[in-house]
Amino acid sequence: MKPLKADLLILMVTICWGSSYIFMKLGLGSIEEFNLIALRCGLAFILSAALFYKNLRHTDLKTLKYGALLGFLLFGVFTAIMFGLKTTTTSNAGFLISLTVIFVPLIYVTVFKKKLKLSLVIGVCLAIIGIGFLTLNSDLKIYPGDFLCILGALLYAIHILITDSAAKTTNTLNLGILQLGFAGAFGLLFSFLLETPKFPDTSEGWISVLVLSIVCSAFGYVVQPLAQKYTTPIRTGLIFSLEPLFAALFGFVFIHELLPFKGYIGAALVLVGVLVSGWHGGSKKQIAAH
Repeated sequence: MKPLKADLLILMVTICWGSSYIFMKLGLGSIEEFNLIALRCGLAFILSAALFYKNLRHTDLKTLKYGALLGFLLFGVFTAIMFGLKTTTTSNAGFLISLTVIFVPLIYVTVFKKKLKLSLVIGVCLAIIGIGFLTLNSDLKIYPGDFLCILGALLYAIHILITDSAAKTTNTLNLGILQLGFAGAFGLLFSFLLETPKFPDTSEGWISVLVLSIVCSAFGYVVQPLAQKYTTPIRTGLIFSLEPLFAALFGFVFIHELLPFKGYIGAALVLVGVLVSGWHGGSKKQIAAH
């Protein structure tokens, strides 16, 4: 696969994930958080496993282990976002999750003892200022949901880096399917421990679960590792930075959600920071480093 095709596939995934915030918020009106994770990932796993069962039969132990690790991280990302959506907006969540693109190179340079590039330093500073505008209220407090979404961004940055490593040595199709199965299993376990598992009792709840399962998960999380094999993790994170734009668009179209004026300033600063931080993401030097 050519890098351009891989980038276009990741862009399609980004659009799907941009819609996920609104459907998660709608779904939580019918069922609880862990229950929604179990249904979303469980149905996505069943669908994708049924379609590619012949390929899945040849899964090796290494792919299984990576699938379990990525599934656990994915479960953590979904948990942080879903509980975060209780006290923040879908637009806020989308822009805060876009911090993934800053966390990816930050973690990379920390782990491999690289020097921070000026573009990354500037990008981080802009993003921090933007987060202040986006999340601080008149009492200079940040809602717990905003902190949880930032945590989700950090966990997803780790997920991207591990996916990049796993894609080089495993069957990426099986990897994408298995991570959904493990994420669904973790969701089901915690739902039994802390909730009362059930199916949605409204049409809105079922629509949310089906869109999250088929479009956002079965398509998104199976295609991501397939496409990421042919591009770099930093470039992947840069494309994912467009996610909040789609999240804000879906929030406006479906539930008429608007940010206050300072929120738009903050969102713009976060987005500029994200773009600046990945300014050299496609350079030959960086691609060689990965």
